[in-house]
Amino acid sequence: MSVKTTMSGYRHSYLWIIFPAILAISCSSASNEGRKIFYYNEQTGIASLDPVFAKNQSIMWAVHQLYNTLVEVDDSLHIIPSVAKGWDVSSDRTVYTFHLRTNVFFHDDPAFAGGKGRAMNAADVVYSLSRITDGKVASPGGWIFNAKLDSVQPFRAKDDSTFEVKLRRPYHPILGILSMQYCSIVPREAVEMYGSDFRRHPVGTGPFRFVAWEEGQALVLGKHPNYFESDEQGNRLPYLDGIKVSFYDSRATEFLLLRQHKLSFINDIESSFKDEVLTKKGTLRKDWEGKIQLQTNPYLNIEYLGLLVDTTNPIMKGAPTRFRKIRQAINYGFDRRKMALYLRNSLGTPAESGFVPEGLPSFDTSVVKGYTYKPAKSRQLLEEAGFPDGKGLPAIKLLTIPIYADMGDYIAKQLNEVGITVQVEVVQKSLLLELTSNSRALFFRGSWIADYPDAENYLSVFYSKNPAPPNYTRYKNPAFDALFEKALAETNDSLRYRLYQQADQLMIDDAPVVPLWYDKVVRLVQPEVTGFRPNALNLLELRRTGIGADDRR
Repeated sequence: MSVKTTMSGYRHSYLWIIFPAILAISCSSASNEGRKIFYYNEQTGIASLDPVFAKNQSIMWAVHQLYNTLVEVDDSLHIIPSVAKGWDVSSDRTVYTFHLRTNVFFHDDPAFAGGKGRAMNAADVVYSLSRITDGKVASPGGWIFNAKLDSVQPFRAKDDSTFEVKLRRPYHPILGILSMQYCSIVPREAVEMYGSDFRRHPVGTGPFRFVAWEEGQALVLGKHPNYFESDEQGNRLPYLDGIKVSFYDSRATEFLLLRQHKLSFINDIESSFKDEVLTKKGTLRKDWEGKIQLQTNPYLNIEYLGLLVDTTNPIMKGAPTRFRKIRQAINYGFDRRKMALYLRNSLGTPAESGFVPEGLPSFDTSVVKGYTYKPAKSRQLLEEAGFPDGKGLPAIKLLTIPIYADMGDYIAKQLNEVGITVQVEVVQKSLLLELTSNSRALFFRGSWIADYPDAENYLSVFYSKNPAPPNYTRYKNPAFDALFEKALAETNDSLRYRLYQQADQLMIDDAPVVPLWYDKVVRLVQPEVTGFRPNALNLLELRRTGIGADDRR
C-alpha cells in the first residue's frame, strides 16, 4: 500500500474519531461542561498552519499556539529564551550559538515511530530555518534572512543540543527575526509525510496540538500534555484544555456572539459598535461595566499616509507633492488629536513624533519631533512653495480602503481649509497594494505592523536599497542610509537608539509620509477569562490563560 493511500485512510478514520469532539466543543458554553476551552473568531480565515507561511495575523495567532521558536518576545519587548535556554555571541558578533533545552517534545503524531512525539534537537532547527530560504518551498518569509546569512553554512547543528547561526556581518536585530513565527521549529518526518497537506496537519512543540480543522467552519486545538513549560508554582502549562476557532466573516455576527458569551474575546472593535461600547475617551460605557473587560495596550503599528517621492517616476511629473514644503504643509494641515478622539474613540495616540511608534524603547517624543496641527504654518509653507492660499495648486488624489474612508474625508476637509484640495478615492485593499507595490500611487493610506520589536523594522521602510515593499514611497536619502547602516552594526543599545532617532528625524523632516496615529491593541474579554494579557505585537498568548478562578490544575 502506498504512503498516499495509507495517509488517506488514516485521515478518513481520524476525522470520524474527532468529529464528535468538534461537535461537543462547538455546541457548548465557554465552560464546556467543566473543560476549559478558549473561543475566538477569525474573520479573515486561516490560509495555512505551516509556519513558513505565517505572513499575517490570522496565521500567526494559530501558529503561535502550535509551535515554538528559539527565542521569543516578552511583555516588555525583551528577547527571552524559548526552546533555546541561552545563547552566546562571538567576539566579532557574527556567530550566535544557541544551547537548546533537552525536554522539548513534538506532539504525538503518526509521523513518528509508534505515534509518539520525539524530543526536538538541533537538526530540527537547521531543517526548519532552511525551509524558509528554500526556493522550492516559496515561503513569503524568505526576505527575513536576505543578505544577512553566511553564504557557505549559515545554520549548523554542532550536536543535538547546540545550534549555530553564522551571519555575513554583524546584525543586531537577528534575535528579533528568530522570534518571528516563520522561524518556528517543525519535524522533518511530519513535513515529508504530509507533503503539501502539512499546511492543514501541523505538528510542532507548542502548548497546543492539532485536533481538527474543517476549513471555513472550525479549527480545534487541544492541550499538549508533554509541553515543556511550567509556571512559577510548578504547574505545567498551558492551563486551558483547548482552543476553538470559528470563521464567521461578519463583524456584526462576531459582536453578537461575544454578547451571547459564545466567544471568549474579540480583537478590536468595529467602528459601528465603538460608540455603543466606548466613550470618546476610550473607556467602557456604564452599561458595559462589569459585563466585559476592556484591555488596551500600545501596539507596534503605525497608521500613515504615504507620498511617492521618486521624481524619476513619470507619474510624478507636475505632481505638487514632489515639493518637500507641500508635503510638510499636508502634515501641519490637520488635527490628529481630534481625529483620534472622534474617529477612534481615543484608541490610538496621535502620531506627533516620527515613524517609529510608541511602545519601542527608542521611541521618545522629546527627541524626535514630528508634526502637530498648525494651519498657519501650513499656509506659510504653501506660500513659500509658490502656491499662496493654494492658488495654482492642483488637486491631490488620496487612495484609501473602505474602512478608512471617514478618516480620508476628515483629513481632506481640514486640508481644504488651508488651501490644499484632496480628492479621496476609495479602492479595494488588493488594488491599493498592487498600486503601491508598483509605484503607481502618488498619495495613499498605509500601515506598518512590526514583525519583530526593533526600530530597524520601521526604518527599513525608508532604506533606499529596499524595494517596494517595504519602501513604498521610494524614499532615497544617502544621509539616512548612512545612519541606518551604522545603527545596524552598533552593539550598544543606547547608541543604537540614538542613531535610530537621528534617522527617524531626518526622514520625518523630508516628509515622505504623514503619520496619523500610533495604534493600540483593543480587546473586549469575557469576565471569566483570566491571565489573558495584551502585548505590543498583538500576538495571541494563551499559555497562562485560564477560564474562571481555578485555572491552575
